[in-house]
Amino acid sequence: MRLKTTLDQWQTLYEIDRAGSIQAAALRLKKSHTTLIYALRKLEDQLGVSLVQVEGRRAVLSENGKALLRRASSMLEQARELELISELLVQGIESEIVVTVDHLCSLERLYEPMANFLAENKSTSIQVIETSLSRTTEVVTQELADVAIINLPITNYSAEAFGFTKMMPVVASSHPLAKSESISLNQLSSLPQIVVRDLGSVEKLGEKKNAGWLKSRQRITVDNFDHAFNAVVQGVGYCRLPKHIIDSRGNEKLTVLNVENGSSYQVPLHLSLPKGVKTGPATQRFYELLLESVTPLSSEQLSNQI
Repeated sequence: MRLKTTLDQWQTLYEIDRAGSIQAAALRLKKSHTTLIYALRKLEDQLGVSLVQVEGRRAVLSENGKALLRRASSMLEQARELELISELLVQGIESEIVVTVDHLCSLERLYEPMANFLAENKSTSIQVIETSLSRTTEVVTQELADVAIINLPITNYSAEAFGFTKMMPVVASSHPLAKSESISLNQLSSLPQIVVRDLGSVEKLGEKKNAGWLKSRQRITVDNFDHAFNAVVQGVGYCRLPKHIIDSRGNEKLTVLNVENGSSYQVPLHLSLPKGVKTGPATQRFYELLLESVTPLSSEQLSNQI
């Protein structure tokens, strides 16, 4: 079926609505007032409906015009996306992609997909950057990453499930509480608590993000979970660490505490493409390989995570 209208006609209608008048739209489009009126009348004739009405001294969109433009807006956006994608294809494969990983995710989850990607692609380098709390949000909203592994989905940005991380309270195996069968939150509050700081760029301390139970009377704040692990092992205090860290290096050095009503919690992980339609082909392929690496947990694995 041959279309009666063109994208250029709908773009004209869009600019008239955006600018607030035909005259203002003409200036924006660098066309004459007469040219826009002619294009508008032709579109009305082709559709058989009135698209504008006069209010005061201005011609503005009628209700019919607004209703049609709402549908046309998505079509115009798709056309813009096609042009962006075409430009990326002309430019070729990215020379480097930036992957940000929230500190709750094990970096080992990157390595097999990364090895497969590098075997396929000999021209793209990968930069891996660790983030936490508000910094995890910033790299997405500011489009500083090509691929971002985040915890909770961020409003208006895509997100695909990438598993979860289990957080567990631990002390050094030499700590007096390590031999306790069960401890209360009140007992826990009397111990120094080791926490990982928010690495975001917000200036005011009050705007930094926190997560989890933070009621200990003393806190030791460190930059990452490596520092937190070392502090716990040295008997500085207790900390909630990701299970993958405890399993990989803390079996003999750490003891998991059985805390009443608070022994563990799970944090979801998601994959996001912060740059949306501006995502390059190399980034898209690495993202696909990451998603392919996600395998459903067996009942035994699931019980170990709970």
